[in-house]
Amino acid sequence: MVNIVYATSEAVPFIKTGGLADVVGAMPKYLSKKKYKAFVFLPKYQCIDEKLSKNLKFVCSFYMDLAWRKQYVGILEGNYEGIKYYFIDNEYYFAGDKPYNMIHEDVEKFSFFSKAVLEALFYLNLKPNVIHCNDWQTGLIPVYLKELYKDNYFYNGIKTIFTIHNLNFQGRWAVNAIQDATGLPEYVFTDKGIEAYGEANYLKGGLVYSDYVTTVSPTYARDICTPEGGVGLDGVLRNKGNHLFGIINGIDYKIYNPRQDKKISANYDARELKGKKKNKRDLQKMLNLPQKSDAFVVAMVSRMTDQKGFDLVNYVLDDLVNNYNIQFVFLGTGEKYYENSLKYFHEKYPDKVSAQIGYGEEVAHKYYAGADAFLMPSMFEPCGLSQLIAMRYGTVPIVRETGGLIDTVEPYNEFENNGTGFSFANYNGEELASTIKYAYDVFCNHKRMWNNIIRRDMTFDFSWKASVQKYEELYDSLL
Repeated sequence: MVNIVYATSEAVPFIKTGGLADVVGAMPKYLSKKKYKAFVFLPKYQCIDEKLSKNLKFVCSFYMDLAWRKQYVGILEGNYEGIKYYFIDNEYYFAGDKPYNMIHEDVEKFSFFSKAVLEALFYLNLKPNVIHCNDWQTGLIPVYLKELYKDNYFYNGIKTIFTIHNLNFQGRWAVNAIQDATGLPEYVFTDKGIEAYGEANYLKGGLVYSDYVTTVSPTYARDICTPEGGVGLDGVLRNKGNHLFGIINGIDYKIYNPRQDKKISANYDARELKGKKKNKRDLQKMLNLPQKSDAFVVAMVSRMTDQKGFDLVNYVLDDLVNNYNIQFVFLGTGEKYYENSLKYFHEKYPDKVSAQIGYGEEVAHKYYAGADAFLMPSMFEPCGLSQLIAMRYGTVPIVRETGGLIDTVEPYNEFENNGTGFSFANYNGEELASTIKYAYDVFCNHKRMWNNIIRRDMTFDFSWKASVQKYEELYDSLL
């Protein structure tokens, strides 16, 4: 049996702020049970829902050296859908009402977490074949493993994979502060180690010290090796050569299944779409929009940031709302500028725009099921899960051609009657507006073609089966 340990700062159902939680919460469940045994290590945040945290069982505790400090480490365990979860407990680091704080606090927090994961393995007598690290919060695990534990027999032979979910977040801070927070030797803090542009960089540590690096789509893997997409680390990534892979994320088809989803108004599938029409009416009713079947309902469920293209949305809304029978529905939180601009449009066009500032998983399902189209005009998008979920619910994606959006959405071709969505190449408002207008025309005037797109979307397989097979091949190649 091959033991795979997943180290992550978040995973559903325990804690979620973004797509990382969905990915790590789903992937281990789809590994071959005959060959692999998966374990997930998470911080024991105080803000984990009490319904989940009350079922965790204390395993053991110990004290760990962290540079000049001695810190308490508690280990709790829980099971969810056949996967064993271990939680690293320390109230000093993991108290509070949210998982992340100011970056200077987080760099020490995740230095502690990364080392505590390795120490916990020894106390649990759990020796993994592979530790699969996720994003900068776990970037020090490969560093610690190869620098501080290289002479410890227990850790000999453990391999590491580091997955980049979003290269823009790197965990950077002053070199002397990170030396103080980690206790790593001075030679680690050079340009051949974890130093970059005068700072210590946790994500770079994961890149340099891991055996393999993966990211969440083939196109994003190519993008980040360029000066334009590499966020200062393109040279490091190019040096990984054939040890860098792009593997598309999947989605959990047990959670996102319009035929069985209890969070939506009516169930439906690709053969019978009546339920989708009811979901549309109920979404309009819930948002106090006119319940018009001929209105083109375009949804965004997203963090409201520059990356997600909200500056383009602001640019096109007046024109589209004034001149077309379109209703825009927004759900999410983010930068105050965009939250306020969407509130402004909501008040200006109460029959055409709904902006709900906040997020709830149950409400999000109603948007995926009730909208006609799903908008993702991202500046960059490592993979994107929202377009995959939307397609699963027969909500046609309108996307910018970047990262994982290129790899998952095939542009509609009216002459050959194929494609799964609509896309535009350049990051500008004119192209976004013309693409939405094109989709609107197909929706209004070519219903048979539109329904064909819906059915293609709903029958396309973006489950974890294909993606996990690629990860299994990677694990096997390491062993």
